[in-house]
Amino acid sequence: ANARLWALAALLCTPLGQGSRLLGKLAEKKFCADVDCSHPISIAVAVQDYIAPDCRFIHIQRGQVIYVFSKLKGRGRLFWGGSVQGDYYGAHPARLGFFPSSVVQESQYLKPGKVEVKT
Repeated sequence: ANARLWALAALLCTPLGQGSRLLGKLAEKKFCADVDCSHPISIAVAVQDYIAPDCRFIHIQRGQVIYVFSKLKGRGRLFWGGSVQGDYYGAHPARLGFFPSSVVQESQYLKPGKVEVKT
C-alpha cells in the first residue's frame, strides 16, 4: 500500500507552469527495510523546520516525529523518504515525501535498511 502511495505521489507531482512533465528523480536507487519499502527503518525527530521546495518533499516542523521508510543512494544520499503524521496520530492523514537527512535525528531503529530498491 505504501509503495502505491509513493507511485501516485510521483505521478501527481508536476512543476508549476510546466504542463504534465514529471520532475526528475533524486536518485536511481534507495535502501529500504523490505522490497516494497512498506516497513519503517527508523523513527526520527525533526531538529529544525524544513520547507518543501516541491511536491516530492514534505514540510517538517521542529519536534515532529517522522517515520523513515527509505534512504536514497548515490547522488541523492542526503535525502530520506518518510511520513509525518498530522497531530500525532490525530485525524490528519500521514504525509509522504522526501526530506534532507540533516533536519532529523534518528531516535529509534526499527529494522535495518539494507534492501536496495530502484526508485
